[in-house]
Amino acid sequence: MVGTLSACGGESDDAGSGTKDDGKITMGFAQVGAESGWRTANTKSIQEAATAAGIELKFSDAQQKQENQIKAIRSYIAQKVDIIAFSPVVESGWDTVLKEAKDAKIPVILTDRAVDSKDTTLYKTFIGSDFVLEGKKAGEWLVKEYTGKTDTVNIVELQGTTGSAPANDRKSGFADVIKADPKFKVIASQTGDFTRAKGKEVMEAFLKANPKIDVLYAHNDDMGLGAIEAIEAAGKKPGVDIKIITVDAVKDGMTALAAGKISYIVECSPLLGPQLMDLAKKVLKGETIPQRVLTEESAFTPEQAKAALPDRKY
Repeated sequence: MVGTLSACGGESDDAGSGTKDDGKITMGFAQVGAESGWRTANTKSIQEAATAAGIELKFSDAQQKQENQIKAIRSYIAQKVDIIAFSPVVESGWDTVLKEAKDAKIPVILTDRAVDSKDTTLYKTFIGSDFVLEGKKAGEWLVKEYTGKTDTVNIVELQGTTGSAPANDRKSGFADVIKADPKFKVIASQTGDFTRAKGKEVMEAFLKANPKIDVLYAHNDDMGLGAIEAIEAAGKKPGVDIKIITVDAVKDGMTALAAGKISYIVECSPLLGPQLMDLAKKVLKGETIPQRVLTEESAFTPEQAKAALPDRKY
């Protein structure tokens, strides 16, 4: 299900080179990497949706490096693909390569993550989640959970990849909600690069440096799952001694939530493929499209996770 914001922009003469003479659409897609279960599901969704839509997909894995994505985008420009889509590793530093795509009359769609470019004509639309809202949902659950309690709540935060839109926004949304109550204190905050291994490593350091941790807020499930390993190794009970809030709602995360090891998960759907292919066709036809396509998502308690797990697709 997709909700769209009201801001819409018409297409200009540089809407794209259109389809080739044979009517086949070729899309170049530059993926962030394979850093998490979410990203794997996202890649699968895009690949399967391209096949279903009859779109030829040229796919690259940037291994979480911006320079690899820029190189891939330039390769797509040289190959004269019809349209380019990518999920930016970080928010900054894209103007030059996006200008190259625009000059080549190849339209660009941003997926999952935004860029901070002031020139919004460099891309046609952005499809993805509201990461600030996800952070706010995490904060709102925490505030509700500790309503009526006055003792200090010590929070540690596992941030996503430094400079990435989800890391920046999930942090700010969460902080905006909890700042009104001084009992909530973020005593440590560090990147875990959205990976399980790094989440475990950073959580181990948090536990050694801070004898009293009440809550862990992890920017994705994988870091939270890594942190659970560290918490259990330290002789503590995840979900009981340390409440855990994560974002994504992938199957492994939902399984830990259903078991009570995670306390609350804010959903971020990776299944953007069908929407992306639909938008690509509309862009190439010169249709007016929203500048922002927002995915509709939920949040889960342990009880809700138990009910949702049997039908979970990712």
